[in-house]
Amino acid sequence: MIPCEIRWAVPFVDGPPEGLLDERERQRYAGYRQEADRRRFLTGRMLAKRVAGERLGLAPEAVRFDATCTDCGAPHGPPRIPGAPLALSISHSGERVGVAVTGGEPVGLDVESTARRIDASLIGYALGETERAELDALPPNERGDGFFAYWTAKEAAMKATGRGLRIPLRSLTMSAPGEPPRLLASTDPALPSNAIRLARLGPGAEYRGTVAVLTSDVLDVTERWWAP
Repeated sequence: MIPCEIRWAVPFVDGPPEGLLDERERQRYAGYRQEADRRRFLTGRMLAKRVAGERLGLAPEAVRFDATCTDCGAPHGPPRIPGAPLALSISHSGERVGVAVTGGEPVGLDVESTARRIDASLIGYALGETERAELDALPPNERGDGFFAYWTAKEAAMKATGRGLRIPLRSLTMSAPGEPPRLLASTDPALPSNAIRLARLGPGAEYRGTVAVLTSDVLDVTERWWAP
């Protein structure tokens, strides 16, 4: 059984605590034009450094991440601590920020606000034919939530591989929204369907969340809320 811990928070309203962010993180923080984006980024880093510090016996201020993108070298990749026995994934949407952590198994987390507007073009971009038929079969008032059940499952799985949106969303076929999340089929070699486990999460009303871990073992998922 693979332990996977999820921490949830609402965006932190104050500025960065002294010494928490390194130089590249401070530049990213300052580079966001919208205050809401700065708050979500800061909260994700605070949460991730607290979780990592607890695991490694360090103060959050002593935790230093390598977030170098393997494609372009910019500091917007998933946070890593080379050599440390943990893996992390950060996601945020609206008033939700989440961090997933494992003991080293690649992990992906996605949370989305179900209040976000969806249209036919977005559905066609994200879902395959079978998934679209299952979505259409839902009552109209359940289709938004159903769409984000699919979306968060796919995003979490793609993030767990480290490739993100380089994997086409429609290359993955997920189980129906009313079923436990499973990857039924994949046409992308980076994501075989027998080597990933997913779990639905509880980020609160009007949000959908899913975590994915690259493993063939059963997941043991725990969720906790955090406030600074």
